[in-house]
Amino acid sequence: MMKSYKIVIIGQGYVGLPLALEFAKYFPVLGFDINSERTEQLNNGVDVTLEADIEKLNAHLNLYIESEGEFGYKASADLNEISQSNIFIVTVPTPIDKYNAPDLKPLLSASKMLGGILKKGDIVIYESTVFPGCTEEDCVPVLEKHSNLKFNEDFFVGYSPERINPGDKIHTLTSVMKVTSGSTPEIAIEVDELYKKIITAGTHLAPSIKVAEASKAIENAQRDVNISFVNELALIFDRIGIDTTDVLEAAGTKYNFLKYRPGLVGGHCISVDPYYLAHKAEQLGYHPDVILSGRRVNDSIARFIAAKVVKLLIAKGEVIKNSKALILGVTFKENCPDIRNTKVFDIYKELLDYGINVDVYDPWASKKEVRDEYGIKLLDYLSEDNKYDSIIIAVSHTQFLTIDFENLKNDNTVIFDTKSFLPRNQVDARL
Repeated sequence: MMKSYKIVIIGQGYVGLPLALEFAKYFPVLGFDINSERTEQLNNGVDVTLEADIEKLNAHLNLYIESEGEFGYKASADLNEISQSNIFIVTVPTPIDKYNAPDLKPLLSASKMLGGILKKGDIVIYESTVFPGCTEEDCVPVLEKHSNLKFNEDFFVGYSPERINPGDKIHTLTSVMKVTSGSTPEIAIEVDELYKKIITAGTHLAPSIKVAEASKAIENAQRDVNISFVNELALIFDRIGIDTTDVLEAAGTKYNFLKYRPGLVGGHCISVDPYYLAHKAEQLGYHPDVILSGRRVNDSIARFIAAKVVKLLIAKGEVIKNSKALILGVTFKENCPDIRNTKVFDIYKELLDYGINVDVYDPWASKKEVRDEYGIKLLDYLSEDNKYDSIIIAVSHTQFLTIDFENLKNDNTVIFDTKSFLPRNQVDARL
């Protein structure tokens, strides 16, 4: 094992920043991000993702300055500054494209960049979610091409899938067991020992990089399929005319019933990772029926919500065209500013297609980010002067519990609660 590490974390988002701050307790760490505005904010002790402990961030920044780079943390957008490091951990996004195919551009771009500065003896560890085989079959050739070094002779790779849950202050980086792997038995042990330094919950050393990659893919595919089952139940029970929550509470009295709840499935993991696994399966000539059927059901829920609201309005005698709707929440989950792959946008689009005027309010989301990414101008605040024909609670932010809905309603306002967040007697329908 190396006597000393100089670590670079590529990508300073929800995954990379917490990882960098934990390693900075023991090693000099540079948090690299191509967004210079982001690195400047971090070096000034500001984290817009709200994932960092600000006191810890400032302490590590000060330590880096005081130790002249021997310990602590610094954010950087300078490729030359990170070139002297020997451990490079890649935490860039791995999204899907409009055809639901894996989009490896950020990952391969990071690999190309690292290939330009890679040295003999360096280790590149990938944490980004990929399909089994991607690290060795897609990333390593890029590293070799741009470094002119030979894999497993001059440089080595590892894979340790991230398990970050944005906004979760209980299941944090260090408290969740970490899967590790390496490109040789010796490197696998070295990578495992490195992570053991910061993961108090312990590590699980997988027998190969492919196994580690697959473990991440099925973690979220399993959740996706389970949620799709209860989402399909919600569609069935709506036709029967019974409340899904009532059914789930009754079934949940059995000791081995899995208590999943229906809802929108967005974000950077559950709604994306199954497509990576499906992509690999189809490359090998197998069509993954269960995985893709679950995706189809979950992707249909936004349309169901919008259509249900319209039906409820019609039942109350309301005119749909030019009616006013309010969507509460645009992030992909509660009490978190993360808007990546939010399915709330799908509800918004569906309502617009019905000719409805839609306002969106979210106290957690960045107005600029939402406008740039989705073209939605968020309300600054909720005004009693605005009365809505329909209100959709899309995200269960704690702040929404204090809203006086009577001030926002007309006589026939429809309230649809997608999260079973409010008391039953306050809403017209819920998933």
